[in-house]
Amino acid sequence: MAAKERKIKGLETQMADVAFWQDHAKAAQFSQELSELKSEREKWDEIDLRINLAGEELKKLENNPDSEKEKGFEKEMRWLEQEVAGEEKKAFFFFPYAKNSAWLSVYSGAGGTEAQDWAQMLLRMYQRYGERAGFKVKLLHQHEGQEAGIKSATLEIKGSFAYGYLKNESGVHRLVRLSPFNANNLRHTSFALVEVLPEMEEVGSIEIKPEDLRVDKYRSSGPGGQNVNKLETAVRLTHLPSGLVVAAQSERSQSANYDQAMKLLASRLNQLALKRQRQEVDNLKGEIQSGEGTAEWGAQIRNYVLHPYKLVKDLRTNIESTAPERVLDGELEEFIEAEIKIS
Repeated sequence: MAAKERKIKGLETQMADVAFWQDHAKAAQFSQELSELKSEREKWDEIDLRINLAGEELKKLENNPDSEKEKGFEKEMRWLEQEVAGEEKKAFFFFPYAKNSAWLSVYSGAGGTEAQDWAQMLLRMYQRYGERAGFKVKLLHQHEGQEAGIKSATLEIKGSFAYGYLKNESGVHRLVRLSPFNANNLRHTSFALVEVLPEMEEVGSIEIKPEDLRVDKYRSSGPGGQNVNKLETAVRLTHLPSGLVVAAQSERSQSANYDQAMKLLASRLNQLALKRQRQEVDNLKGEIQSGEGTAEWGAQIRNYVLHPYKLVKDLRTNIESTAPERVLDGELEEFIEAEIKIS
């Protein structure tokens, strides 16, 4: 914590200068960083205090056993274990934007209705996980399937370290089950792609020229094409040079949806730039590159088997669960904790 204490003092010194506040964007960024550092310090101060109090309580119980107080002591120890483990996990979040909120998008693969239904199941799984983890989850955009499910959707997952926790969920997810859409109830394999991006707080850090954008405005709609807004508040942005397309429809005003879409576009452009940098480095090393998109789509990370047996298995960490229903209801903690350690 010594290095972080020095960081706090350094930020406080800079912020004490009147000239510092003239750059509003930089001031907001530093204020957020200082707030997070102080929050972390307060958390560890609380943990240290409760550890000391628990030590004193243990000595009292050794001299004067009390079953009720022992239950309270055990409860306190479980809290301490969980909090310390949670703080220690953050030591693995050394990669860029780990502290940021996240955009999580789900895309159905080939297979029509089956794949679209699978994409919707994954969307619900991440919504439930986000709620369980204490994040604020909002459906930013959803493109419904014709018969069932979704073709694509994007969630905004707000909270400290949301991107750090969810980053490694990016990849292809494979489902094997008996088809609910086939009269013969045949076994079917479906694929869906999950993309996780950090929310970019500073859109201005990514240059997006107005002439490079096509802006489409349309009415927000619910499942089955049912209009939920009579005004054209939804916004779709097409970045012409890259071909990237983003949309937002969760807010009530067009300007708010435009701002949301711009943030998402900035995140995707940033990710695209990083990918190109990695490809250039790999090319210099003489590595053989697969076509863009194909390699990602083939990067299967997890299998969900509902028939002929029940098993969820992560292909990178080898973590398994024989309770896929619970996993699909958002119980992803074991998988995500293992992923964090291989980041």
